[in-house]
Amino acid sequence: MKLATIRTADGTRAVRLDGEVLVDLGYADLGELFAEADWQARAAASGTTYPVEGADFAPVVPNPSKVVCVGHNYTNHIKEMGRELPNYPTLFPKFAETLIGAGDDIAKPAETDALDWEVELAVVIGKQVRRADEQQAADAIAGFTVMNDISVRDWQFRTIEWTQGKIWEASTPVGPYVVTPDEVGGVRPALEVKTVVDGQVMQQDDTGTLLFDPVFLVQYISTVITLRPGDIIATGTPAGVGNARDPKVFLLPDQTVVTEIAGLGACTNKVVAE
Repeated sequence: MKLATIRTADGTRAVRLDGEVLVDLGYADLGELFAEADWQARAAASGTTYPVEGADFAPVVPNPSKVVCVGHNYTNHIKEMGRELPNYPTLFPKFAETLIGAGDDIAKPAETDALDWEVELAVVIGKQVRRADEQQAADAIAGFTVMNDISVRDWQFRTIEWTQGKIWEASTPVGPYVVTPDEVGGVRPALEVKTVVDGQVMQQDDTGTLLFDPVFLVQYISTVITLRPGDIIATGTPAGVGNARDPKVFLLPDQTVVTEIAGLGACTNKVVAE
């Protein structure tokens, strides 16, 4: 299934893609849907329909209890940043206020000229887990979506801790769909990931080369903290970020950045001056 949260005149709605229409599932958003123990059955329900064309996609889960991001998880990206392969995942948080929809504008903060792109496979949790074993971790994955982990690089590297460069308000597209594992080859999918800025390919890799795969990340993170339905794990970005280029290249107003993952869809976002 491909599931989404859309904005309507009556508020947000959880929907399922069915051909050329989106079927209302009776919930305000996917976070509410995934909180149901039998959400898979409920996601197959019939309801009011909306046309796909012109749909206004909200973040797939507008208010997750947590967003946990992973740094340095593609071998090529680790090498381009001049670092050794890590023994453990590098984790940092995002907050619900950072998330925007798959087609929303990205506002370039007035405080930076170092706005960068990062295409990421994101895991969406569909079952509460703590200290999950491998099978529990796999069962907890509701599906996958696309995230553009927009980074404010000059703020990110002000200190040795990255968070301040990663949590700018209304900066992070996520969506358009949560795609269930059965549609993408399982809970360890090998999917092409790509970033295109104004028609130029900037990043291109395969999620099959992740150093720490989605199941391992659910196990690892759930050891630290309870993962709840609707929580999001961003699994890291491949080589090709603007900050690692020589000379460095950053996003500017009026540019369009497309982050795409095969089988999941794309976030297509125009950069605008804040």
